[in-house]
Amino acid sequence: MNKHVSTVLVGIGGYGRLYLKELFDRSLQHTIKGVVDIHPTLSEYYDRIVQNNIPVFSSLEAFYEQWDADLAVISTPIHFHAQQTCYALSHGSHVLCEKPMSTTVEGARQIMETRDRTGKFVAIGFNWSFTPSIQRLKADVLSGRFGKAKRFKTIVLWPRNEDYYKRASWAGRKYSANGDIILDSVANNATSHFLHHMFYLLGPEKERSVEIEQLTAELYRANEIENFDTCAVRVQTKEGTELLFFASHAAEEEAGPRFVFEFEKAVITYHSHQGKGHMIAHFHDGTKKVYQDPEEDHLAKLRTCLQAAEAGNRDILCGPEAAMTHVQCISGMHQSVPEVVSFPKTFVKRNPDTKFRWVEGLSDALMACFHKWRLPGEAGVPWGKKGRTVHF
Repeated sequence: MNKHVSTVLVGIGGYGRLYLKELFDRSLQHTIKGVVDIHPTLSEYYDRIVQNNIPVFSSLEAFYEQWDADLAVISTPIHFHAQQTCYALSHGSHVLCEKPMSTTVEGARQIMETRDRTGKFVAIGFNWSFTPSIQRLKADVLSGRFGKAKRFKTIVLWPRNEDYYKRASWAGRKYSANGDIILDSVANNATSHFLHHMFYLLGPEKERSVEIEQLTAELYRANEIENFDTCAVRVQTKEGTELLFFASHAAEEEAGPRFVFEFEKAVITYHSHQGKGHMIAHFHDGTKKVYQDPEEDHLAKLRTCLQAAEAGNRDILCGPEAAMTHVQCISGMHQSVPEVVSFPKTFVKRNPDTKFRWVEGLSDALMACFHKWRLPGEAGVPWGKKGRTVHF
């Protein structure tokens, strides 16, 4: 299957190793035209790369000087995404780029313009959007099965220690040393899938997300980083649906992803525990519909793109039009809170053995806000501080 679709993997450390593993495990290694990485020998698959005579390059430019590829799979630091996507498109490749699409709205628009000019497709790697279960759920939303959307909320508490922020020079940064916009954060990286999911599910078409009318954010940090490790945001869509999103890497207890989506005729819930979740639509008439857990298949996006490249199909479930709302939301969050708020030192604890910093009571506080549909700054939390409301 898809054995004649040639690929170039750009970035094989971090998330890129999962793409490499998938291609190797599916006996598709000979479709790999080349890999691009500045430290390829650090990859656990380096020996297999050499054994299969796969060329290794230090830059995307060096690869395209000698080769071409049907599909470029980009898993590099987030501030390289827009430039590398446009470069690959301009050299004849379709692109599967990891989230986020870009660190700026301008970069996202450049991707769209380059895609349209070159006639290639661009897919953005938000895992859930490519899964059959989410596509079935979105089809039910679009068909009106649940009625009008009223309000959505999502919470993701994923503790991360100091090593998480030391894994790369760009981790937790707002800007690079030379001034490039990075905006790496809990909402723009690890938990971004679940923020995007709310936008995508409400989009008017299967390839689009809903548009934002306004948002109010709260951005906090416990770790010694430039950007935030904890956030709460309220978004109002142009259709009037309220969306709440809570996420933290500094909560003492892990929870989620968990969501509650309220519609006129049903409430859709999802609660993940130890990697397993149940997504259920509970109708007000007492009936229910169960959907497969979208967490079970993170790499449906790769198979979708291989199939699309093979068929010459430009219609992609989660392309720039679907991913743009997330880019705009992240930008709006930083406009709402230009300076990230540090948690009071009296609330911040650190375990020297695990190198984990957490905020005492944060898990309970955010979970209480989630249940009450309120931001911390509205709920009387001691450290709560609302940002200004940003209109789009």
